[in-house]
Amino acid sequence: MRATTPKSVKSDMPSKLPLWRQLYVQVLAAIFLGALLGHLYPDIGSALKPLGDGFIKLVKMIIAPVIFLTVATGISGMRDLSAVGSVAGKAFAYFFFFSTLALIIGLVVGNVVQPGAGLNIDPASLDASKIADYAKTSEGQTIAGFVLNIIPETLFSAMTSGNILQVLLVAILTGLALSATRPHSDLVLDVLASFNAVIFKLVHMLMKLAPIGAFGAIAFTIGEFGISSLANLAALVATFYLTSLLFVVVVLGAVAYFTGFSIFKMIRYLREELLLVLGTSSSEAALPSLMEKMEIAGARKSVVGLVVPTGYSFNLDGTNIYMTLAALFIAQAVGIDLSMSEQLALVLVAMISSKGAAGVTGAGFVILATTLSVVPSVPVAGMALILGIDRFMSECRALTNFIGNAVATIVVARWEGALDTNRLAAAMAGNPMPLPEEDIERHERSGPHSEALAETLGEAT
Repeated sequence: MRATTPKSVKSDMPSKLPLWRQLYVQVLAAIFLGALLGHLYPDIGSALKPLGDGFIKLVKMIIAPVIFLTVATGISGMRDLSAVGSVAGKAFAYFFFFSTLALIIGLVVGNVVQPGAGLNIDPASLDASKIADYAKTSEGQTIAGFVLNIIPETLFSAMTSGNILQVLLVAILTGLALSATRPHSDLVLDVLASFNAVIFKLVHMLMKLAPIGAFGAIAFTIGEFGISSLANLAALVATFYLTSLLFVVVVLGAVAYFTGFSIFKMIRYLREELLLVLGTSSSEAALPSLMEKMEIAGARKSVVGLVVPTGYSFNLDGTNIYMTLAALFIAQAVGIDLSMSEQLALVLVAMISSKGAAGVTGAGFVILATTLSVVPSVPVAGMALILGIDRFMSECRALTNFIGNAVATIVVARWEGALDTNRLAAAMAGNPMPLPEEDIERHERSGPHSEALAETLGEAT
């Protein structure tokens, strides 16, 4: 590919593509058709689950190499390796503050709105068998176990385990080793840079299947659970969606404003990825694309490589809002009035368990089971009340988590002095700038642009 000068960029990112070829349009149409099919023909919709699951598995298949290559080559190009610790420290400070804030917001909203009040459900009538697996998994979650689980059995097993934090650890260590052995490691860097291009080309190929994955996933959700299942617990669903929306617009919007960009322009910039997350209920489905777009938006590759993967485990704003809100809903539904000390205990445990359950299947429910265990008066079996609608709330959790990590990446890059503000402004305006040639030479490019970006930038194919 041949990059042109920034002045060749004149139009909005997808404007050079016909409407029907734009990924976000295709995904949006797929979500609508999938929801319609699931509603009209529930049995057929439920049978399409493999389409959504298959697409998510395809994307998860390449997450490990994407993270490894991005982080390893990014760190190897850093002149000051102390910056690695600086980026990590600022990222975790950001994660801790806003994750705690999200928990507190969920707690406050739950107390003010009280979505579970008046249901008067007898705890003895609850079927605990449906959530037994989640509760059992939560029992084995400890801080020590979580830390030890970050260390893979072998150097290469991290790439096959699917554990993001294990891959991140190996990538950081590899990047440091590559940097410390240059110029002897330049040949290895060249190989990794070439492999980068292959992996990201694969990402773009797989993204063409996104509409199919979104169609199958949403058809299954509507067909299996039905829209009518929302009626009984509409207050909780509405409260959670509204709270998450306010968190994104007000809290993250304020953070974005003081950082120098608009949260609404950020959402517009990431619309393809957000629709994909909405359709699949999985933020991981858009992780590779998010890393690429954050670099194009001006964040240095080394920052993107550290913040985005760790954010997927430690910066779960939507999940944290859900934790405290759902816990209060269950307590209110069974007629239990929690004291302030019990509510604070919920927050403290959720702060820890939300990290310890990272990478666990059904992590949201696992965290909730762990959180409820600290308040014996609230039956863990109460989770059965929201099991049927959890799928409908998982989309909102994933969307909020995704936007939160995008904002975190830009903020940390700004704090670190690793943000190209001209590039950020251009991306937010819908006119992304090409990466300079010197970044490519320093192995600071995460891979080729998506086809839409390539056409916008006027790159030869």
